[in-house]
Amino acid sequence: NKIVFVSILPQKYLVERIAGDLDQVEVMVQPGHNPATYEVTPVQLSKLQKAALYFRIGVPFEKAWLPKMNEVNPQLRIIDTRLGIPLRAMPDLDGIQAQLQGRTDDHHHQGEKDPHIWLSPELVKIQAETIYLALAELLPGSQEILEQNLLTFKVELVELQKEIRNQLAGVTNRRFLVFHPSWGYFAEEFGLIQIPIEIEGKAPVARELAEIIDLARLYDIRVIFVQKQFSTMEAQAVAESINGRVIRIDPLAENYMI
Repeated sequence: NKIVFVSILPQKYLVERIAGDLDQVEVMVQPGHNPATYEVTPVQLSKLQKAALYFRIGVPFEKAWLPKMNEVNPQLRIIDTRLGIPLRAMPDLDGIQAQLQGRTDDHHHQGEKDPHIWLSPELVKIQAETIYLALAELLPGSQEILEQNLLTFKVELVELQKEIRNQLAGVTNRRFLVFHPSWGYFAEEFGLIQIPIEIEGKAPVARELAEIIDLARLYDIRVIFVQKQFSTMEAQAVAESINGRVIRIDPLAENYMI
């Protein structure tokens, strides 16, 4: 089997849905680790020497490590799964306030791009196409199987979209609080607004924290979503201030459909 590398666990799921058992998928960022600060291990670099493809997605550690991966394996083809996807900017406080007030504000379209494109099923359809095309080139004798797997997966994504829309149909308060702003593309697809506590990759200063608490009170938000890869200290402080609770969700979980 050909060895294919991905950056994060959700991508492993996407590649395996299309490839089936035609290739071996290795994941760079291991469970519980943070894609912003991940350090590649010597064992992974050794496996990379034999890899045929690397599917990148735009998480921060790639910037430092992809050139090194190419040094280790000059034949490695790096496929950017962001191809054809309009990227959002990582939100700042001004941009969030503008969105909450229904203003269009160009200010928040600048800066670092949001890599969390796997959390929108609509965008996953585009990523699945990119993965399919790369795998079809790598495994030319298996094109029919790959194509059938792609079509099956797309049908399931449409069902998932319907299910999520049904679950959200009765929700009147469309704003939600998160620690790390992972859910921007998901929110965009399903008509929600995420309010992150962490702004532009940094924990909030006292003034920003106070503004976030004010926003939560203003919009009657009582739940804060956090993920295990980040500290929850600030989230707990906000929860106490708004008489709310903290709930863990994992945007980096491997099983995409659950």
